[in-house]
Amino acid sequence: MNYNLVINTNDQGCRIALLKDKDLVEFHVEAETSEFKVGDIYLGTVKKIVPGLNAAFINIGYEKDAFLHYLDLGPQVRSLNKFVNQTLSRKLNSSRINNFKLEPDIDKSGKIGSVLNKNQHVLVQVVKEPISSKGPRLTSELSFAGRYLVLVPFSNAINVSKKITENEERKRLVRLISSIKPENFGVIIRTVARKKDVAELDKDLQNLVELWDSGIKILKNARAPSRIVGEIGRTSSIIRDLFNEDFESVNIDNRTLFEETRSYVRTIAPEKEKIVKLYNGKVKIFEQFGIEKQMKSLFGQNVNLPNGGYIIIEHTEALHSIDVNSGNKSNSSEDQETTALNVNLEAAREIARQLRLRDMGGIIVIDFIDMKKIENRRLVFEKMKHEMKDDRSKYTILPISKFGLMQITRQRVRPEMNISTKENCPTCGGTGKITATILVSDQIEKFLDHIITKQNEKGVTVVLHPYLHAYFTKGIISRQVKWYFKFFTWIRILKDTSLGITEFRFINKAREPIEI
Repeated sequence: MNYNLVINTNDQGCRIALLKDKDLVEFHVEAETSEFKVGDIYLGTVKKIVPGLNAAFINIGYEKDAFLHYLDLGPQVRSLNKFVNQTLSRKLNSSRINNFKLEPDIDKSGKIGSVLNKNQHVLVQVVKEPISSKGPRLTSELSFAGRYLVLVPFSNAINVSKKITENEERKRLVRLISSIKPENFGVIIRTVARKKDVAELDKDLQNLVELWDSGIKILKNARAPSRIVGEIGRTSSIIRDLFNEDFESVNIDNRTLFEETRSYVRTIAPEKEKIVKLYNGKVKIFEQFGIEKQMKSLFGQNVNLPNGGYIIIEHTEALHSIDVNSGNKSNSSEDQETTALNVNLEAAREIARQLRLRDMGGIIVIDFIDMKKIENRRLVFEKMKHEMKDDRSKYTILPISKFGLMQITRQRVRPEMNISTKENCPTCGGTGKITATILVSDQIEKFLDHIITKQNEKGVTVVLHPYLHAYFTKGIISRQVKWYFKFFTWIRILKDTSLGITEFRFINKAREPIEI
């Protein structure tokens, strides 16, 4: 299993493609002006308290106020608010919280009005980007993600990823972190920290503490609303979360971004610095790696499966529905149950890929082909779990119901990736309007004049729509006859029903197209 990251930059930002064994599995567009990204920390102002929702709306500079629910405040929100107030009023001059007196945790079933007041300044972090008509979703439980660790201010808890299952390794990591972490900082140990030594973990921890320090320096002079800490770019976050021995190359077509990425990789994995490469080829980078073609085939409503089946993806406001069809597989010699199982297993792999690729979130309902045997339904369920194990978003998968439906919930933190695979109509150019038909005859005659007199072509034939064919050839003295007297050569006119009414082309006597 080899991963390749391919990055294409332009004036609007950059496009990031993650390839797994040369297959496109993630695609991101990072706009140059993109704000309010997941992980960004803002100093905001409480604009409204809504007791009925047990939530508050916070102004962080977005056109719509962001949403902060009581359950997203975090147990230590009183300590955070106290620290923010003392920092803004210059009562605190240090960003370190080693000797900071923590406030008692808030009640899990309390009311938001007892914690926040209107017009109060609060430090919040974006957990969900603006989607559709909704503003950002916020939390006051701040966290700083690193390569191996996540730093949580105003906490002293040490938690280990559930994916690290070895009891001895869990104890070792907790013992190491307990010996190096600063007071009043909690730590979450990520899966990739398994088997890492104390020097690597300490280096990652110090980088996160420095990030906290730099944010607090900005907070001292900040005016709400303003961004205090910006999350690292999407490129670096992908490398941070996925970087391992399976990463084969990172190809970038922009020197500035290349230098930044190489510097970041040098920081987290010096031995892998050489895999970051600057692309200088004449062919566009996405064309070179076959990404453009994959995007055209993968982002449509219908997505084909390798052996003849296909899936149909529909989106509604409430959920996403995916229908699995056998296509021409139904004509094979296999029995119906075997055919259904094989197509469903193929579909499970492709659906898991599509969820990551399009970043589909919320509720996903999959209508698999009906299977009578319980063991076959279990096989498809296990296949889906296996294919989604690399997904970085939180998700839940339910077994296939007796109606043949599988339900998945997947964390939605940013708008779904939607790329149009339809191309502009060659006749109207995608405008919904075509060239004025009254001018077509003049255009054809103008081009004929150039082809015959300037290019000196012989035996010219005009190919056009049947309506235009009739216009040029009918009548006692047709346009075709007039051309003969004008150009002193007979011009053949052929009709082609595949052409649009204003389309035409010219061919020479060798039946080759004439470039105009």
